[in-house]
Amino acid sequence: MKIAILDKADYPQALQFVFRVFLEYEAPDYPPCGVETFRKSVLENQAYQDSLTIYGAYDGARLVGVIATRNGGCHIALFFVDGSYHRRGIGKLLFAKVVSDCEGGTITVNASPYATEVYHHLGFVDTDTEQMTDGMRYTPMQYER
Repeated sequence: MKIAILDKADYPQALQFVFRVFLEYEAPDYPPCGVETFRKSVLENQAYQDSLTIYGAYDGARLVGVIATRNGGCHIALFFVDGSYHRRGIGKLLFAKVVSDCEGGTITVNASPYATEVYHHLGFVDTDTEQMTDGMRYTPMQYER
């Protein structure tokens, strides 16, 4: 498994991957307006995309996982692994790369309902109760090195 920081030219492919996995695993927990918010804020927001550092996990030439950070690498903005690759350690590899690249001691995330247990397993703790903004449900969490 190869983990690499993506070139900006590879962002469109990675974001299409993210949206495909989002629709399969995350969208069922959101009302339609939440799905639309995600689509607009991620796929159609160039300023948001420009704020990201995106890492890809590759099985040969196939993109099978993505994690994206912002704020000096200390906020996880996107974290998705292809369903056929779940429970193979890809998420741990992607997260380990983020931890090694983070400029500070704390990593934050707004975890979707589907991902909260994954983040707990990685060592994150809730910092507040579940929130909803523009139809997107999330739990604020943080990880201390």
